[in-house]
Amino acid sequence: MTDKNHPPPGDDGTLLRAAAAGDRGAFEEVYRRHAPWLAARLRSRCADPARVDDIVQETFLALWRGTARYRRDGDPAAWLWRIAARRLVDSLRGDGARGRLRQALHRLRHRDAASAEELVLARVEHGDLAGSLARLSPELRAVLQATVVDGLTTREAAALLGIPPGTVKTRALRARRQLREELT
Repeated sequence: MTDKNHPPPGDDGTLLRAAAAGDRGAFEEVYRRHAPWLAARLRSRCADPARVDDIVQETFLALWRGTARYRRDGDPAAWLWRIAARRLVDSLRGDGARGRLRQALHRLRHRDAASAEELVLARVEHGDLAGSLARLSPELRAVLQATVVDGLTTREAAALLGIPPGTVKTRALRARRQLREELT
């Protein structure tokens, strides 16, 4: 165990493994490092602040209880995001039409505000990828963010976006085709 006033040094992967093994100091450090950005990223996808808070807590509980184990491969932040994104999808599945309507209204109210992913994608400087991504319609860009950036499956992306899985596949295909044409 580590002292609460002296968080354990080390990389996130080491901290995740220590937290999963019951190291409270490591757990607190992981939470301090990752909970704020995780909550901000979830808020860009969910209009319900209470649900976002619950999902952040569930994500870290999965780590603490050992139901989610980080292995040595992969980015720790991406691993945490994947847990949170899947918990969000599961949570939204339970809402049905009411949840999709709330999400749609939230997106309409905040459509001028760029999400964290949009800001990151806008900063991409390889070729004209940033410009090509900006020229995609919001629907195509949302599918790319869900499937490529967030790593969700087609079914998970469909539940998150409130559209049928076939529509996710079609939009992903159209987005890739449009990007390919613009970048060649």
